[in-house]
Amino acid sequence: MARLPLEGIRVADFTCVWAGPFCTLQLAHLGAEVIRIETAARPCVTRLLPPWPDNKPGLNRSGYFNQYNQGKRSLTLDLKKPAALEIAKQLVAKSDIVAENFAGGVMDRLGLGYETLKQIKPDIIMISLSGYGATGPEKDYISYGPAQVPMSGMSSLTGYKGWRPMHVGISYGDPNGGLHGAFAVLCALMYRARTGKGQYIDLSQWETSTAMVAEGLFDYNMNGSQPERDGNRDPHMAPHGVFRCAGEDRWVSLAVRDDNEWQRLCAVMNRPELATDPRFTTLADRKQNEDELESLMTAWTLTRSAEEATEQLQAAGIPAALSMSNKDLATDPHLNSRSIFVYLDHPEVGKKQHIGIPWQLSKTPLTVRRAAPTLGEDTEYVLREILGYGTEEIAALRDRQVLT
Repeated sequence: MARLPLEGIRVADFTCVWAGPFCTLQLAHLGAEVIRIETAARPCVTRLLPPWPDNKPGLNRSGYFNQYNQGKRSLTLDLKKPAALEIAKQLVAKSDIVAENFAGGVMDRLGLGYETLKQIKPDIIMISLSGYGATGPEKDYISYGPAQVPMSGMSSLTGYKGWRPMHVGISYGDPNGGLHGAFAVLCALMYRARTGKGQYIDLSQWETSTAMVAEGLFDYNMNGSQPERDGNRDPHMAPHGVFRCAGEDRWVSLAVRDDNEWQRLCAVMNRPELATDPRFTTLADRKQNEDELESLMTAWTLTRSAEEATEQLQAAGIPAALSMSNKDLATDPHLNSRSIFVYLDHPEVGKKQHIGIPWQLSKTPLTVRRAAPTLGEDTEYVLREILGYGTEEIAALRDRQVLT
């Protein structure tokens, strides 16, 4: 069996919520041994969030936590105790990467800042994923995922004409920051492989989110303008949007990119006369008469299912897709044929469907190796197998409430 890309790499993972765990999830997918450092005194908030199987809460039952921490291990330490801090430092000495996404200054106050850790292990790579970055006048501001979307300018582009800015539906800044973080860690590992030197990675989620919506910023820099919010419409395509179909809450999205596609759409709709209708002949015409255009589209899509509309449009070479529900996603034959979904057997919630690894390498096939850990599941393993503690030492640490 081929060696995994990050096999032999160990991550001391102090992250919580979404951005940090999403970063270390990618490293686990690539074969790294990721060890979460947690505490029962203040468990990661995602351990407390729904959904839970059968709507029964529990620290080890959250679908949110179990999705984004699959493939990892869990070590419980009360970092308020000096003995726990010493164990954390011992783990760092045996690790390649330290990941954290606390508020600015927390790791330094714990005695686990980069300047301290590189004295313990000179080639350590440390990544801090924060809202505002480790420097700058707002570095100590409190940040949370939903705030990253409006901060990036994305909300100013999202919403209906004349209405207030709108959120995009998820805390986009978190997974986006996590992916950027994983990429940065891989770069640091390559640098270390060449030079033998570690480094500190300062990641600002504000910046990683802003980097993904740079078009509006370019427009401002070049023209001093601010794009207007315009619902699902696009300035360069028409029709462009999501249209109601037959059935309850069923929709199809489509985008017509040029006049040739418009003519094909008219043929699919069995309305060839619309191709030469002066209201719709060119993109400029269609944009000028977009309300009427969308009414015509809806009149057609309402007569068929979203699946039928998608198939007919795709057959004509027009980009179209269902607006999928969660049920659609879970049962979609295309997604299931590509093995994106995996069933992981968890000791408390049983076998459940998860989103697995959304890419595959032809020479080094990847697979999710284990379900998310229960709280403290691997404490004995880490202490005994990695750090060399004996049975009596571990028992003494438990008696002193260090391993909680």
